[in-house]
Amino acid sequence: MTHYDLPNPLIEQRADPFIYKHTDGYYYFTGSVPQYDRIELRRSATLAGLRSAEPKDIWFKYDSGPMSANIWAPEIHYIDGKWYVYFAAAHTSETKEGLFDHRMFVLENDSANPMEGQWVEKGQVKTQWESFALDATSFEHRGTRYYVWAQKDPEVAGNSNLYISEMENPWTLRGKQVCISTPEYEWEKIGFLVNEGAAVLKKNGRLFMTFSGSATDYNYCMGLLTADENSDLLDPNSWVKTPVPVFQTCEENGQYGPGHNSFTVSEDGKQDLLVFHGRSYKDIVGDPLYDPNRHTRVQAITWNADGTPNFGVPRPDTQAGELAETSR
Repeated sequence: MTHYDLPNPLIEQRADPFIYKHTDGYYYFTGSVPQYDRIELRRSATLAGLRSAEPKDIWFKYDSGPMSANIWAPEIHYIDGKWYVYFAAAHTSETKEGLFDHRMFVLENDSANPMEGQWVEKGQVKTQWESFALDATSFEHRGTRYYVWAQKDPEVAGNSNLYISEMENPWTLRGKQVCISTPEYEWEKIGFLVNEGAAVLKKNGRLFMTFSGSATDYNYCMGLLTADENSDLLDPNSWVKTPVPVFQTCEENGQYGPGHNSFTVSEDGKQDLLVFHGRSYKDIVGDPLYDPNRHTRVQAITWNADGTPNFGVPRPDTQAGELAETSR
């Protein structure tokens, strides 16, 4: 099955989706479960296979303490021969002055197959503040490993900004921590002032960093920061923000609040793919965070003549059974 044939949604009720294609040929998937109580992992030789792959719960929240509530946005990374899962957790599901109390944590597994072996807690990723922090990702560029995350600066209005730092190891930051984006446009500030959920795609001499803004209802959307591959990634001026959203609600296709994306590639490695969550309805009863129907979706990225990504619009849902199983 090619990515063009993928059902939409691909995986139901999995928000903040992260798909990584490893050198072993397998796709590894994780994301937030509606109960926010654990981290699950699944794998498949094909993207389509992730839909029916048996999930394995690799970690459960504690009954109390800093990792006992709202387990959010896990990502799986392979770094220096070991597997790492980044995730956010809080000590309570209550908010204070509109903010949750998340911190960022890391799990490690030295098995060849992350579906096996032992996951070991490496502790909290410490930043310059003890404040609301979440949605960590990591990438390597020219021999240096970087960490990007969202955090509340106590001196800055709003919920979260985006920060970048070099890493001493996969669970420790080193050197300066730099803010590279704050919510400044209206589309980043609907409901809440939010920049979160960063993902990095390197292509055509540049680093493209997507992120999500606004409340998690139909206003949720994706923005884009761009840096030249030769620039100093720790210089905020290296990152240029596109002034309009690059991916957002499409009423015509019945797709609402797309965001919190990651990137992967097709089975043959030739096609860049956008992985994101979104709902198929606009109106939500209660808090959008506790509506379970943010589904995992995957679609192709095209590239503009100037070398920048074109994410298009969220494609409509496909009915179950509408797509025939086809081989690549």
